[in-house]
Amino acid sequence: MSAKSIDQLRSVIGHNLCNRCGSCVGLSAGSIVFGDKTASYLPEIVREPDTLLADSIWEACPGKNFDFQLYRRKYYPQDTPFHVYTGPYKKIFIGYSRQEDIRRAAASGGVLSSILIWLLEKKLIDGAVVTGMSEAEPWLCKSFIATTPDQVLSASQSKYIITSVNEILPDIEAFKGKLAYVGLPGQIQSIRKLQAINHPSVQNIKYILGPFYGNTLHFSSIESFLRSYGEKNYRKIKKLYFRYGEWPGNMRIEMENERVIELPKFHANYLIPFHILKNSLLCTDLSNEFTDISGGDAWAPVYEERGKGFSMVIARSAQGLEILEALQKEGRMQLDEIGLQEAIDMHSHGYDLKKRGSFIRIRFRELLGLPVPDFGYKLKGFPLSRYLMEIVILSLFLILGSRPARFISEMVPPSLIGKLFENARISWKKSTHNIKRNNLGE
Repeated sequence: MSAKSIDQLRSVIGHNLCNRCGSCVGLSAGSIVFGDKTASYLPEIVREPDTLLADSIWEACPGKNFDFQLYRRKYYPQDTPFHVYTGPYKKIFIGYSRQEDIRRAAASGGVLSSILIWLLEKKLIDGAVVTGMSEAEPWLCKSFIATTPDQVLSASQSKYIITSVNEILPDIEAFKGKLAYVGLPGQIQSIRKLQAINHPSVQNIKYILGPFYGNTLHFSSIESFLRSYGEKNYRKIKKLYFRYGEWPGNMRIEMENERVIELPKFHANYLIPFHILKNSLLCTDLSNEFTDISGGDAWAPVYEERGKGFSMVIARSAQGLEILEALQKEGRMQLDEIGLQEAIDMHSHGYDLKKRGSFIRIRFRELLGLPVPDFGYKLKGFPLSRYLMEIVILSLFLILGSRPARFISEMVPPSLIGKLFENARISWKKSTHNIKRNNLGE
């Protein structure tokens, strides 16, 4: 790798453009490693990669660029319906697994887990790339290749701290058989870039699935949460869950001393402004646009009030739609088709955050002379009120992400700060509703 390329890679890492997808680590044959995963969790260049590896590493990096329009044309037929918010889609559904054990074990409707298990049972794949919690270090996430339904279920539920799936690219390349791959948007963007150059590390991947994506938290969120309960050593964690139990679930930590710490998921969201990964604020992909199938919680009162978990499911490719139709025909999944505008309205808050908000934040970075990711397209023309709202949001993240604010937050009982945060979130959504919804689908 030339000195220039090393400087470019360091620039991506040093300017909050790295999304920790893990590709540079996975492709580097040990020349790039992740530093402390309980701290900044950043790639570290420990020695210069050889030239053969260098081009692949740089090409695979989604932090610097990912041309949405170019790769959409490459991976989806020209006649595939498309909207700039949802991405390409064949059909959009509200659905859930009709296998109650899977639905209960999952974060929302159990759709992705059901698909992986079905693909394994039908021998359409021999393994699935998933992310669970590490057995050796149960406070950290760990990606692996699941080859049984039980292993798939062990990796169900959302993970809200940093993951780096693509560091296991060597395992993916060495695997003997066909794979399904599950990842977040940045991780999948890197996979798609590698597929475009026919890289051997991704040749076994036949299906790509992924959850919707809002934000990621640093591991400091776990440490802070523990300190709020008087626990100072995260290494005493025995089990860590982010959405334990029936929908919407609880954040739950089981300690070695048998103590169980639990807080409703919506209340545990108070950790977001204090510990958010800044790069997640630059991601413009809410619904995981480059998958065969993507899914996320169906955020609408009609579904939320019923509990149990309902997912919005987007079939993007022909093979993705075939899988969903087969599962429904076999009675393993309930799927009810919805229209595009209903899908946009249901996730209006998220689309506003990831499309309008991200492009405004990117524009602010440009004005400050900072490097920005190139997505091959830009959205602009937002009303002044939306820019002002973004200034308020960024100011809050700046203030609440400071050490003094984090320290103060740990002095307040999580049950109290969680309720205060939830009430503040509801008030904020109501007060900004018209700004976010104004011309949203246009």
